[in-house]
Amino acid sequence: MEHLLVEIELGAGALLLAEEALSVGAQNTLVQWLRRQPSWSDLPIILITGTRDTDVPTLKSIASLDPLGNVALLERPVRVVALLSAVKTALRARRRQYEVRDYLAEKQRTEAEHRRLLAAEQAARAEGEAANRAKDDFLAVLSHELRTPLQSMLGWLKMLRTGRLDDGTTRRALEAIERGTRAQAQLIEDLLDVSRIVAGKLRVELKRTVLGPTVDAALDAVRAAAEAKGITLHVEVDPEPIVVMGDAVRLQQIVWNLLSNAMKFTPERGRVEIALRRTATHAIIAVCDTGPGIAPELRPHVFQRFRQADSTQTRPHGGLGLGLAIVRHLVELHHGAIAVDTGDGGGARFTVTLPLRLDSVVGAHDPSGERDGVLAPLGLSGLAVLVVDDDASTREVLTMMLATAGATVRGAGSVDDALRTIQWLRPDVVVSDISMPGEDGYALMRKLRAVERGRTPIPAIALTAHARPEDTEQAFVAGFAEHLAKPVDAPDLVLAIARLTGRAPGGARRDRPRRWLSA
Repeated sequence: MEHLLVEIELGAGALLLAEEALSVGAQNTLVQWLRRQPSWSDLPIILITGTRDTDVPTLKSIASLDPLGNVALLERPVRVVALLSAVKTALRARRRQYEVRDYLAEKQRTEAEHRRLLAAEQAARAEGEAANRAKDDFLAVLSHELRTPLQSMLGWLKMLRTGRLDDGTTRRALEAIERGTRAQAQLIEDLLDVSRIVAGKLRVELKRTVLGPTVDAALDAVRAAAEAKGITLHVEVDPEPIVVMGDAVRLQQIVWNLLSNAMKFTPERGRVEIALRRTATHAIIAVCDTGPGIAPELRPHVFQRFRQADSTQTRPHGGLGLGLAIVRHLVELHHGAIAVDTGDGGGARFTVTLPLRLDSVVGAHDPSGERDGVLAPLGLSGLAVLVVDDDASTREVLTMMLATAGATVRGAGSVDDALRTIQWLRPDVVVSDISMPGEDGYALMRKLRAVERGRTPIPAIALTAHARPEDTEQAFVAGFAEHLAKPVDAPDLVLAIARLTGRAPGGARRDRPRRWLSA
């Protein structure tokens, strides 16, 4: 009986039994199995028996099966036609049961999918409502932060107009007005930065920058506030100059924001630490405080706009909560990353990682051969470069920069112009802008690769104002071998071309030098 039930579990459509097989043990096993059937199952049982000669125990066994299963009795002698008909009827009934099973399973899957979609919709709605509430809270905080210094400024101005204040009080009034004015200016600048970020118009001027003086300038800006709260500033700076490609003003803004945020949440007589060090390829700026820290559930949102840990009317700290969002965006514009975790003292620790200046990593050129940011004249001697940019001034400047390095340079103002030039001139490297009227740099790469099919591809450099990490990734996916952000220093552009043509450490040398080809 056990073997028979295993076969049923594997998909048998009906059970054909002789009454002799219904021993007491077999009967109990079968009854237990029938009781465990799912709701859609009603296993057809065909029992062959001879009622005239059946003893009383067997009749009781047959009677016990009837309420539990779909039992059909065939009396011996069984005619073949009757047996076949009974089996067909049982199998047809079982097939319909399987159809019911499949329908119920599909219904369950559909209901589960509906529940999942409903939960996703409810989560999205809750997230949207939370974002709207955050914006409302932000507007309320903004109103408070703008009105509070105005009250002090207007009050002092009215008192100054009376001319009845002594010298000491006048001096305090002017200092209060200056503080309020600076606070308003900073709020407005933060709002403008956020507006530029949302519109994708926030730009940085990347050039060779030594981080040490930038950190020192930010420290000088916050030192008075630290002394007022009795906060100890602990500074650890690598004695060796750490050079990155960055915007000195924006880098100072990053450090200043992180230090101001740390001091805001550090209690009186607390401690704020800042460290500047380097690895083989990156510069690291770490700011750590001894404040209350950031709750783990808030860390994923700490760099989002309109998000604050406490935006209630009783919050102990002021500000709009935009500083860290601006910091993250500025770090990304410098091709860096920022992370937050818990410091050794239990407070928050923010770590900024920035790539070192390229030549300081690979040693691409001798500093003695550089004059005013331009490489030695013969760095690209014998190479042909095609510059593609819709802005004539940019084309002219890039042409002069590369020609000074020894390259033979041609310019093109559009994708069509570039393709026509490549038909009769074959450059060693293409330097192309991305955003251009009509067709962009990605279209140029698609068409160029289609024309080059079966030939060695010309390496291309994307030189663009789009400097986000996703812009870099998109350029590589499109087929560019390098991605450089505008404005670019001549040494970095020349170094990138040298690497692509095998003239610098880490560059892949071409199988044969390319020349301008006449038609």
